[in-house]
Amino acid sequence: MSICPDHWIRKMSLEHGMIEPFTDAQVRSNKEGSLISYGLSSYGYDLRVADEFKVFTNVFNTVVDPKQFDDRSFVDMKTDVCIVPPNSFALARSVEYFRIPRNVLTICVGKSTYARCGIIVNVTPFEPEWEGHVTLEISNTTPLPAKIYANEGLAQVIFFESKEMCETSYADRAGKYMKQRGITVPRA
Repeated sequence: MSICPDHWIRKMSLEHGMIEPFTDAQVRSNKEGSLISYGLSSYGYDLRVADEFKVFTNVFNTVVDPKQFDDRSFVDMKTDVCIVPPNSFALARSVEYFRIPRNVLTICVGKSTYARCGIIVNVTPFEPEWEGHVTLEISNTTPLPAKIYANEGLAQVIFFESKEMCETSYADRAGKYMKQRGITVPRA
């Protein structure tokens, strides 16, 4: 496996729709001011978080159970700035829709700007032939409320290309998160 450089990511996105919408350079500001950067980088792509969030709450005293997920575990929000409570957690989704080639695996890690504020972003690898919006797991590890800015960078995707095709892809297995749109909660 080898890491994929910017020209490979650009070609796969423009010619094969691997990332839509695709931003061909790092965007760091707009007419309103500075942004947490997003777009194509040297060896990856900084995805943006959309303006849809599911912030976990204990209002209904539910238990978080990955086999029987209770929608009362969170509050749905549509906002430009999401406040994640202290020592709490939120789900969000990427603005971008991804289509991963059969010979590619990705790893997605949080951006340093958020990490330095105690915000941890966890995303599982995008497997070969998976496609969809990325469900983003955001943890606020601090004792203070934390801001997450919609439509700005949240995490970086790093692409690894294999010289060989995998025997069984995510699409072949009919994975349960295939072609997910919006924020997708756990499915048993």
